[in-house]
Order: sequence, then C-alpha cells, then structure tokens
Amino acid sequence: MITIGIVEDENSVRENLQIFLDAQPNMEVLLTAASVEDFLEMNEALKSIDTLLLDIRLPGMSGLEGIRPIKALNPDLNILILSAYDDSDRIFKALCAGAVSYISKRSELSKIKEAIEAVHRGGAYMSPSIARKVITHFAPKPKTDVLTPRQSQIVQGLVDGLSYKLIADKYLISVETVRDHIKKIYKKLHVNSKAEVIKKKMDGEI
Repeated sequence: MITIGIVEDENSVRENLQIFLDAQPNMEVLLTAASVEDFLEMNEALKSIDTLLLDIRLPGMSGLEGIRPIKALNPDLNILILSAYDDSDRIFKALCAGAVSYISKRSELSKIKEAIEAVHRGGAYMSPSIARKVITHFAPKPKTDVLTPRQSQIVQGLVDGLSYKLIADKYLISVETVRDHIKKIYKKLHVNSKAEVIKKKMDGEI
C-alpha cells in the first residue's frame, strides 16, 4: 500500500486528489494540509507516509522552502512537486532540494497516479513538458558566431585577465579602440559586464 500526503491550498484540488487516490486499490491518503506549516505540525504522523504531493505556491512557506524541513522529519519521503509553474529555475531548485518528481498541475489524474507508482518503484517521473525543459537546459548551447576576429582576440584577452592597456599593447591598437570593441561585444552578446562576457566564453557560447 502506498501511503500518501497532500499539501495543497486549493480545497477543490486537494479533495479531488484525495478522492481519486483513495479509490485506487494500492493507495491511501493519510494526511492532507493546506500549508507547509500545518503539515509540519503533524510531526510524528508525517513519518507514517512514504509519498507526498506538494504544491509550490502556498500561503506562508512555499513548497520549495518546505522541502528541506519536511525531509528533515522524514528523510525517506518521496516528494512529488505538483505545480502550475514549469520554469527551469523552479524545477531545478525543487530537484536540488530533494524532490524526486515534478508534475504539471495540468496533468490528468491518471498521470499523477502513474507518477506516484513510478516513484514508489524507485524511479522518478516528470511531465513530458517538464522533461523537455530539463533536456533543453542540458543541451549544448549553440555558439554565437557574431564576433569579428579582433573582437574574439579581445574576449580572449579578458579571459586571460589582461587590462585594456595590455590588450591594446598586445594587438598594437589604442585603448580607445579596445573600449570601442568591448562596447560592440557587449551589444552583440546582450551582456552588461566583463564577467558576463568571460562566463559566455567559459561556457562555450562564443
């Protein structure tokens, strides 16, 4: 039997999930709460579940903020994020904090059931749209072939830690010419600082 907790502030969503999951022969919803704070107050009871459906946008402490204190009380708990948000930043913050799955709230109930079962078997689950974002995040970034040979040399000078004067001396140009090139580099790369240029170079984007 898969024992489940639900932290969701929308009553209708929480109740629909509970009714559906309780109707499954291999599942039982033991705990429900409208906030992380209420859920944490259950303390000992919290240790009786093995799976948690956790919303991100909640009153008070967010779902993302709640992952670590919840895991502190029940380290073996499988936390599945159920959220309307599907931006990469939230996905990775949730996974890094200890969530094992990230599911879109737009998913059908049958898909949520499938996710819970996959996690219970020791796997992980992500909605197709979420998985695509993860894959895109890790895909090689296309190189930006917009810099002139001289601008590429100047970028390399920045990476090597050279001052504008040293770059100018190295390539027999004036400091003003170096500054002019750097302004154009910033504009082409859509950045505002030397550090951002260096990071793009180090990341292989230019």
